Amino acid sequence: MTSEKGALLGAGISIISLIYAFYLTGWIKKQSPGTERMQELAGFVQQGAMAFLKTEYKILSVFALIVAGALYFGVDSGTAISYLAGALASGLAGWIGMRTATVSAVRTTEAAKTSLTGALRVAFRSGAVMGLTVVGLGLLGVSILFTYWYGNTPTGENFIKPLFGFSFGASSIALFARVGGGIFTKAADVGADLVGKVEAGIPEDDPRNPATIADNVGDNVGDVAGMGADLFESYVGSMIACMALGLAAFGVANIDAAMPWVALPIILCALGTLSSIIG
Repeated sequence: MTSEKGALLGAGISIISLIYAFYLTGWIKKQSPGTERMQELAGFVQQGAMAFLKTEYKILSVFALIVAGALYFGVDSGTAISYLAGALASGLAGWIGMRTATVSAVRTTEAAKTSLTGALRVAFRSGAVMGLTVVGLGLLGVSILFTYWYGNTPTGENFIKPLFGFSFGASSIALFARVGGGIFTKAADVGADLVGKVEAGIPEDDPRNPATIADNVGDNVGDVAGMGADLFESYVGSMIACMALGLAAFGVANIDAAMPWVALPIILCALGTLSSIIG
């Protein structure tokens, strides 16, 4: 299989992955959200998580633009554009995962009232949305950038540099999303513990304790959005590193012979994604 066909395969399967993730999200939303009280508490968590994420992403947007400007003047425009693409995809993966998690949590609880199997199905499909979104966006971004930059650079020897920019962008968002979410989570957890110990008649996990809501918000922004961005960065970074090794094994002088090996990680990731969807 040629490198062009390999990239096309990766793009096609990544789109299928995103479509399937969208389908699972729709299925989850059709499940019963429970009683009014359950929906009220879930709404508090969802609003808090989205408020945190919006604030965090506003700050990260400024940071990403500054770094992209430095890359534009210090390296080249291709790396800067790819950096922004990686940052955007990483943030989007975390946002979709957290949005799905906050919607599915209350539905999993409601399903557990009648069936453990039903609860597991809702929870598992919610997690699948995060996984499929991570691999779908990562594979799609790498496939598109690989196809574009390989076809638009002299003799193709510099096509790998913008891909490093894509990985760098994903890493930047993952770093702050993971650490920032973790700090928020621990602060809320400690706050809930303190209130539960000093306030009479209010247990640690009582919904009347405002820190309990903040603790659940922290679990979502740290363990879902932050973890999603972290996984996206690892997935993209490992794929691009293998592509770089394929190029280094043959050298720029033998780039035509190297291209099938450069495209091999994309093909393997595409086949793995398809296998997961079928399974």
